[in-house]
Amino acid sequence: MTDIANNKIESGWKESLGVYLQPRVVAMLFLGFSAGLPLLLVFGTLSAWLRESGIDRSTIGHVSWVAILYAFKFVWAPLVDRVSIPIVSQLGHRRSWMLLAQIGVIVALLLMGLSDPGTHLAVLVTAALLVAFCSATQDISIDAWRIEAAVVEWQGAMAATYQIGYRLGMIVAGAGALYLAEFYSWSFAYTCMAFCMLVGVITTLCIFEPERRVSEDTWLKEERVVRFLARNEHIPDALRNAGAWFIGAVVCPFTDFFARNGQVALLILLFIGVFRLSDITMGVMANPFYIDMGYTKSDIASVTKVFGLIMTMLGAVLGGLLVARFGVLRILLLSAVLVAVTNLTFAWLANQAAELQYLALVVSADNLSGGMAGSAFIAYLSGLTNRAYTATQYALFSSLMLLPAKFLGGFSGDIVDAEGYVFFFTYAACLGVPAILLVLYLMHRKQQLVAEAG
Repeated sequence: MTDIANNKIESGWKESLGVYLQPRVVAMLFLGFSAGLPLLLVFGTLSAWLRESGIDRSTIGHVSWVAILYAFKFVWAPLVDRVSIPIVSQLGHRRSWMLLAQIGVIVALLLMGLSDPGTHLAVLVTAALLVAFCSATQDISIDAWRIEAAVVEWQGAMAATYQIGYRLGMIVAGAGALYLAEFYSWSFAYTCMAFCMLVGVITTLCIFEPERRVSEDTWLKEERVVRFLARNEHIPDALRNAGAWFIGAVVCPFTDFFARNGQVALLILLFIGVFRLSDITMGVMANPFYIDMGYTKSDIASVTKVFGLIMTMLGAVLGGLLVARFGVLRILLLSAVLVAVTNLTFAWLANQAAELQYLALVVSADNLSGGMAGSAFIAYLSGLTNRAYTATQYALFSSLMLLPAKFLGGFSGDIVDAEGYVFFFTYAACLGVPAILLVLYLMHRKQQLVAEAG
């Protein structure tokens, strides 16, 4: 019996690893790269550029609100779900939106490269806003493609591969941009980053367009659109069609989520909103902290943007495997605890000398836990969506994940100026407590539902 049990366990692990060889899972590596590249260029890397240019920490914190656009992508997600783009729509609905967004990111990055924060900060911020908007639109379409292109059982692997590609993009946008800025200029660095986005363009042209499979129950819910049209025959056709589109594209995705989850829907949304408070808030001041500690750009690039992100990728793969073996909620709990605890190590680092081994130790722990958390959370959010409204619902979830964290993160510089780095990192760690408590409740509720069903 022991041999049979061991063979089953070994077979289970082999099947879990075999998913990573599927073409659509591999494609997520390159799409993840395209999604991860722009983020640091309007967040951490931009913070380093601004700080080196003499911009004060409070202003840097406020400029980080550029990235808050990612938290509002649910506003235009219904357009990505329902509106076809002329000409390029021949590629398919999801792919055409990906391509348009990627071209927008390229143009905006080139504009950032032509800007000088010392003399034209407003122009630089405007270009960064355009990068964030187009990048968020790309995220909407990639997330929808990922969910529609693979079965639920593959979503953990899809999430893990996406995270690896995402972190590779961050290595290029972080370490790569810092190295280029060190030896050439920030303008040259951002121009090179624009050309790196061609990875996403090529991938978009190579992947297939997924088939959208919508349940019959979902179409029954869409009958409210038909009823709307029937009740308002006296209204001009243009207005009736616009109203019907709004109900189907905007109202139905939200009412569907609440109908499927009942009273616990609000708790789920609250959990999504607080899960990443801790690490995102800490991340705003990470690069200014390294610079103020005395680390050079090369030090930061080598340790935090290369070695650290490799640890994040290992964490992402580990998270995907653990989700497949032990379920999403257990790994969400584990990663939430680890993220909060590892933020405390930055408070310890703030009282140490600027030694590379200390930095490597802290960054390794933080990024490993962050990678695990990313894979588990993406898999969790993917399981919450209805494929009839993939882009809109996932954009709502991911936006809600970012909005509170980005808002609080904008005050990071003010907290550091007022209380110092040790207090700030302790505060960031405490922001992880609500997520831990909520995932414990969600696990308890799931056990209750299983017991009632049994």
